[in-house]
Amino acid sequence: MKYLMGFCGLSLAALLIYFFSATLVTADDATVKIYSARGIVEQIAADRHQAIIKHEAIPGYMMGMTMDFSVKNTNELKAIVPDDEITFKLVVGEKDSWIESVQFVSHHINTTTNKTVNIPAADFDLKPGDLLPDGELTSEAGKPIRFSDFRGRVVAFTFFFTRCPLPDFCPRMDRNFSDARQLLLNNPYAPTNWQFLSISFDPSFDTPEILSNYAQLYRNDNAGRWLFAAASTNVLATIAPRLDLIVMHEGASISHNLRTVVLDPQGRIARQFDGNNWTPQALAEAMLQAATKK
Repeated sequence: MKYLMGFCGLSLAALLIYFFSATLVTADDATVKIYSARGIVEQIAADRHQAIIKHEAIPGYMMGMTMDFSVKNTNELKAIVPDDEITFKLVVGEKDSWIESVQFVSHHINTTTNKTVNIPAADFDLKPGDLLPDGELTSEAGKPIRFSDFRGRVVAFTFFFTRCPLPDFCPRMDRNFSDARQLLLNNPYAPTNWQFLSISFDPSFDTPEILSNYAQLYRNDNAGRWLFAAASTNVLATIAPRLDLIVMHEGASISHNLRTVVLDPQGRIARQFDGNNWTPQALAEAMLQAATKK
């Protein structure tokens, strides 16, 4: 299993003692919230615009998580390396979030264990042209559905959970689906054999009723060609490794990364989007291309 950028989830490690504060400020004509946070750096991107941090819980906002944070001022990470404990400010706007005011606290040394990690073979991952394994989901209406039910249609599906807090993770996937759907609806030359599917990996919380209410935030009163559903642990165990999707449950904690997939009308992988930097336009174009495949 590759460790990939775009990781968002709840921390599986014990939390440190922390202090918390949140303030409201105005930046770029938009109100944002600023939270004080503390955590341990796990990975820093080569360009220092991203940092994966295992942070403590932020009361009133979110539990402890391991997340890939955006960094606007890369100089703040100049002296920071993996395993450094830091304090920082988390800035949360309507559609984006980032960290700033990074301060070094101490360096942690990881202990070595004798645990063996098995890495899947490279050909284990699904590639364009491969058939997606079928699996049963529970729809927002409480009815069982399967991927194979959509044969004959191009399907774009993504993974999320309704309790995901940061606007540029799961909520961005939902906004992108909303915008991509509108692009196809507005295109007079677009075929009609397409479908959006948003899949929750938190079925114990994301019941059909919760999914149906949540869907209204993004679909409004038009549910056409966009279905919300939940996947069981067994179904995720089958398809997640094939897509390099990381989903780990531990009590109320969830760790996950982001995967969005386009299937052609035969149920084969046409395109996979990793992370959260893809655009609605790119997704709509990929679906139009997949609609013509035979």
